[in-house]
Amino acid sequence: MPIEVDIAIIGGGPGGYTAAVRAAQAGRSVVIIERDKLGGTCLHRGCIPSKSLLRSAEVYATIGEAAAYGVTIPEGKISVNWNTVLQRKNSIVDQLFRGLQALMKQHRIEVLNGNARIIGPSIFSPRSGAIAVELADGESETVVPKNVIIATGSRPRRLDGLAYDGVNIATSDEALDWPSRPSSILIIGGGVIGVEWASMLSDFGTEVTIIETADRLLPTEDKDMGAELAKALRKRGVKIITSASLQTAGCKVSDTGVQAEVITKGETLSLNAERMLVSVGRQGNVENLGLENTDVKSDKGFVLVNPITLQSGESHIYAIGDCIGGIQLAHAAMHEASVAIDHLLGRKISRTADRDIPRCIYSRPEAASIGWTEADAKAQGFPIRTAKLPFRILGKALVYGEVEGFAKVVADSASGDLLGVHLVGAHATELIAEASLAKLLDAVPWEVGRTIHPHPTLSEAMQEVMLALDGGASHG
Repeated sequence: MPIEVDIAIIGGGPGGYTAAVRAAQAGRSVVIIERDKLGGTCLHRGCIPSKSLLRSAEVYATIGEAAAYGVTIPEGKISVNWNTVLQRKNSIVDQLFRGLQALMKQHRIEVLNGNARIIGPSIFSPRSGAIAVELADGESETVVPKNVIIATGSRPRRLDGLAYDGVNIATSDEALDWPSRPSSILIIGGGVIGVEWASMLSDFGTEVTIIETADRLLPTEDKDMGAELAKALRKRGVKIITSASLQTAGCKVSDTGVQAEVITKGETLSLNAERMLVSVGRQGNVENLGLENTDVKSDKGFVLVNPITLQSGESHIYAIGDCIGGIQLAHAAMHEASVAIDHLLGRKISRTADRDIPRCIYSRPEAASIGWTEADAKAQGFPIRTAKLPFRILGKALVYGEVEGFAKVVADSASGDLLGVHLVGAHATELIAEASLAKLLDAVPWEVGRTIHPHPTLSEAMQEVMLALDGGASHG
């Protein structure tokens, strides 16, 4: 007998399980169909495991600087046990995975482990949307839902012509399980993932080279952010080659590692490293879903949806998260899940624009942003004013010994509206939440500046930079 439910969700990542819980809380029956493990890329191959590695690297780097804090390490010897680093990462992932499984049971959400394929009108349903599920144990099921939510996520985009083997040449998926730390590495791509891996591996002592096609790191973020992180990474010995094109045909793997050819500013460089990490963006998982049996359309590897309601070409089929493109972040998928569920339940909806979803980089120092960059605000025709204050003016930053970075605000000089906030510095990924709240409440900079911030804290950076717009900063 087919499984009849109110909502079937294809994909059990952050978007999928958030949608499932919200629907179940509203009294709807829900099935999640997940081909791998509940938690998706974020839990198993992205957000959580990578941040665990970054934390281990940060601790190692901090211990290496202990003498500056008056702490002496006996004989001055510290080392990294890579197996323990991986075990800690896996333990964290396993704990969260078990927590998700318990959450599904708590809300009586059925999880089917298998591959889902949407079928057209049939004996099961007069309209498309029934789902044939090939279970992991070889059996099959048919799910007949009233509504479908596609939340299949994404995977690392690969460059044609490279001989990926998961070790010598790998994406971030495989690199998370490398059995050893590379002595040297070429990172192809200077976006968020590339910068995080460069920071982490350089802290562990790896010789790192970043190769980026744009003229700077983090080309989609504010120019000042990319420049500040480039300065910090170069200070730690990371080599950064911008305006560069990797010649995939010239990449070779030998017993000594990877040899690559890069063209930059008319010059051909021959580079060598033990391994290569390719981080050039992500593409949606939209293949083999049976979309051709429906009026759901895709373009360039992403499902097309109504930007407000997140409905596809079939009003009862929604799509959320990485598989629709846009800003590919776990918390964006969670927000979209809430929007989709609210819409199909007939509730009032309000989808936040991609630019107003916080964007975080968990490097050392951290970076975070929300809203318009200075350049984009100008391009949109806003009459802007900006303020920028260095973290080094903060007493807490000096106490922590983490003085790199700045806080920058972009505002509309005519209306006074807050357009964008850009942070580089210790705990920037936590501090950006205040800017996110300010955007939600439509607060103007002086209101944030008038808010009392405790002293000494890093949060004072937000207060001071907002006051600086009107020349009122206490420390600027």
